[in-house]
Amino acid sequence: MSRSFWLPMPIHSLLLFIVWLLLNNTLSPGHIVLGALLALVIPILCAPLKTEQPHVKRPGLALRYIFRVLGDIVVANIEVAILVLGPVRKLQPAFVAVPLDIREELPITLLASTVSLTPGTVSSELSADRKWLYIHALHVTDEQALIATIKSRYETPLKEIFAC
Repeated sequence: MSRSFWLPMPIHSLLLFIVWLLLNNTLSPGHIVLGALLALVIPILCAPLKTEQPHVKRPGLALRYIFRVLGDIVVANIEVAILVLGPVRKLQPAFVAVPLDIREELPITLLASTVSLTPGTVSSELSADRKWLYIHALHVTDEQALIATIKSRYETPLKEIFAC
């Protein structure tokens, strides 16, 4: 068999081996052998499930995206706290359908995760044709403004990061 069969994901194998030893807090021969066996077998079993994903083309923009999302999480936490502490009857929750320009799985997953990480919004469903991301928002006064914000702050940078 070729090396690619025995080590289809060498970094994953190394990490599995190290984590196994750290979790068991021992360097006994039995745990070293078992950790090595698991580090070889698990990636071999998982390799057929792996699908090719787009690669990050602009890592600097990816770093800026991470900091933008972290900042948005902080701001959204404050906004949600103000909304929740205020009169609850003034809340206007809504489901919003956001049209998607991206089609690859990884960027769509990152977009949906970003929306869910930001307090006050959660991704609820992706349409079967991958053209719409359905989002539930805690308070929506302008649906089009929310859609424009998601597209400009999150989707557009993801398109640039992955060049898709």
